[in-house]
Amino acid sequence: MLSGKELILTTKPFAKEIRWKSWYYTFSSFFLLTASLLGTYFTPFIWTKVLCSIFSALMLARCFMIFHDYQHHSILRKSWLANFIFTAFGMYILTPASIWKRSHDHHHNNNSKLFSASIGSFPIMTKEKFMEAPDKDKKIYLAVRHPLTIVFAYFTMFLYGMCLQSFLSSPRRHWDSLAVLILHIGAAVFLAVYFGPLTWFLTLFLPLFIVHMLGAYLFYAQHNFPGVLFRSNIEWCYEHAAMESSSYMAMNPFMQWATANIGFHHIHHINSKIPFYRLPEAMAKIPELQRATVTRLTPSDIIKCLRLKLWDAGQKKMISLAEIKK
Repeated sequence: MLSGKELILTTKPFAKEIRWKSWYYTFSSFFLLTASLLGTYFTPFIWTKVLCSIFSALMLARCFMIFHDYQHHSILRKSWLANFIFTAFGMYILTPASIWKRSHDHHHNNNSKLFSASIGSFPIMTKEKFMEAPDKDKKIYLAVRHPLTIVFAYFTMFLYGMCLQSFLSSPRRHWDSLAVLILHIGAAVFLAVYFGPLTWFLTLFLPLFIVHMLGAYLFYAQHNFPGVLFRSNIEWCYEHAAMESSSYMAMNPFMQWATANIGFHHIHHINSKIPFYRLPEAMAKIPELQRATVTRLTPSDIIKCLRLKLWDAGQKKMISLAEIKK
């Protein structure tokens, strides 16, 4: 069985972009996004408008995953057109390039470390540290990991976290976060005033609300699931963080397409230079990549993931608040 550096090197052949595919998936996805957004305005029936709005959210998810690959330099490198498209899209979806790149790179380099800054990740406390923490710190920690924080990610993690908080923490470095916030509020006011509240709700608010909720949960569940392992900074290694602390989220074919294969998350963490459209190919041809823990978008799996709050070093597993006294 391959492991360590050997496993990572085995994935290198799949980290080669097929340029025409990158452009095809980019243009086709943005075309479908544009068409569905226009459908929320031009279709005559309210139920078709709502369906178009929901489909827009799924297309935002797909476009975001392609944007995510571009930020990892796995597709369309050195293309001025791609840079323009994805910079504009990052502003539209409330993920300014400066804070997204910095926080996400930190996440990849520190995922599953027990004692590391929770930049770009949900914080992890050990059972012992939580028991010793002041009540204020406990409440903040539990609030950040609360299901409602994920449901309302549009407000909590994107408008506030990605935009306002990043700007306030470093105005010079993240000036674009403030620009994105101002542009977003301006666009919302413009749509509501000139096209009506319903148009604002269906073309801007609802698609972003849904995609941010979905994205926040996917990000949470792919690193907070039954069987996940966390290690001290000394014991940490890149391969273990990918294979033991990142899940494979099995989805039906439509959701796999809509999320641009982000469910193959453990492979993405093994080698972030693999384009999203080659992740299934890598998993099919490398048996070792098929050993990841499987999670699903089922109600029971969602509940199991959301219940996990603390790392129990003695049992080497994540536990719920109800299990603290055991």
